[in-house]
Amino acid sequence: MRLTKFSDYALRALLFAASRPGERVTVEETAQLFGISRMHLKKVVMFLSAEGYVSALRGHHGGFMLARAPEQINLGVLLRKTEPDFGMVECFQTENMCPITRGCRLAEVVNESVGAFIAAFDRYTLADILLPPGRFTRSDAPQPLRGPRLPLPPATA
Repeated sequence: MRLTKFSDYALRALLFAASRPGERVTVEETAQLFGISRMHLKKVVMFLSAEGYVSALRGHHGGFMLARAPEQINLGVLLRKTEPDFGMVECFQTENMCPITRGCRLAEVVNESVGAFIAAFDRYTLADILLPPGRFTRSDAPQPLRGPRLPLPPATA
């Protein structure tokens, strides 16, 4: 499974804002810190503001800050709002043209896995994943991958 950049950036913006309680952070400094598109991040912050996650102020002394306590920001709820859909396979899409949709049972397995994926996020709030301000530094050095390392199934003969 993969989250959209929109969700990824929303999580990053909230983490960064949470690391500076009571202070406004700017879209510019956030985009620069993470090396991401300022325009895309601006859309994310506008969405987060409209949803009540951050309060945003435009202008010379503008920026954004958390509008809720980190304990009140559930990650699963946030992802349900930021992800356009969880259509992992064609039969979940409105333009489904798969000829085996009616009898196929793969959708049950995929739906179960998507449910488990979101259920994991439901167990956490922003408070559970906070970082201290000192952890937010920009480094252009390559970073090691930290994704899941799923074990391979045993080889069958």
